[in-house]
Amino acid sequence: MPEGKPTGRELDLLKILWDRGRATVREIYDELHACDTQLAYTTVLSLLQTMERKGLVEHSVEGKAYCYSAKVLREQTFRELADTFLDQVFDGAMDEYLVRAMEARQPSEEELDELQAMISEYKQRSRSARKKGQS
Repeated sequence: MPEGKPTGRELDLLKILWDRGRATVREIYDELHACDTQLAYTTVLSLLQTMERKGLVEHSVEGKAYCYSAKVLREQTFRELADTFLDQVFDGAMDEYLVRAMEARQPSEEELDELQAMISEYKQRSRSARKKGQS
């Protein structure tokens, strides 16, 4: 179980590891620089060491290089971060969050249709779960 939630920078590194599966410090550094993220190699190494202490990543030694991989799952991490954000910023009010998010991002018709489909699917699953619980 991780000892802490990832910071924004740590989340950037986790996204690389989730996409690649595993990577050396150099590979992570190179990918960050390809995305215009200007961090020093030693900063990337320090971040990974901190993340390992927090239980977010682990490493193995391959030759002279440390190869890192994520110990936390992407979906679980996103869910926990979203839950924390919702509680801290909106006191758990999901409707307020969704309104603010839509005002800030101006979703397209396609995105609104996708959101509506997700809400309908969630309602259906919720109803099914309640029916099973009443049986």
